[in-house]
Amino acid sequence: QILQVKTYVSPVTGCVGHYCPEGRFVHTAPPCPRSDWANNFGKPWWKDETYCIGFLTKKTRKIRIINTLTLQEQTVEVCSEEIMDEILTRYLPYNSHAKSYTWKFFGRNLDMSKSLEENGVGDESEEFYELRLDEDQFEPPVHLYFNDDLTEA
Repeated sequence: QILQVKTYVSPVTGCVGHYCPEGRFVHTAPPCPRSDWANNFGKPWWKDETYCIGFLTKKTRKIRIINTLTLQEQTVEVCSEEIMDEILTRYLPYNSHAKSYTWKFFGRNLDMSKSLEENGVGDESEEFYELRLDEDQFEPPVHLYFNDDLTEA
C-alpha cells in the first residue's frame, strides 16, 4: 500500500495542496497556482515502486532475549510481522552462535518459521495502555538454551 502526501485546503486560496510544513520537496506542487510549474514528470516519486526500500510495520515491540548459559540479556525491538529466524539473524551480533541454541518462551519451544504472535507470545501493550502502565516494564522473555551439538558455527 502506497500512501499519499498529506493534503490541506489553503485558507488564502481555497485550493487543495500538499501539506509541507518544512518546505516543498520534489514533485510537490507550489502552494499557489502557477503557470511556470512543469508537471510533466509523470509519476511522482512516492508512487514509483523503484524507490520503495522496505515495508512499514504495523507495530514494533520489545522482547528480552536471555542466554541461559551466560545469563546475558539483550532487549531487542522487533516488528510484529518478523518471524523468529529474522529475529535470530538480528540477534547474531550479540551472540554469533545463536543458531546453536533452542529458543523458548515459558518452557515452550518456539517455531523459528513463525512470528512471535503465532508462537503464543502475545502483545499486551494495549492492555498496559488501558491500565495506564508502562509497557516497557514487561518485555516478554525469550530464553536461549545451548544445544551443545557443534553443528552450527
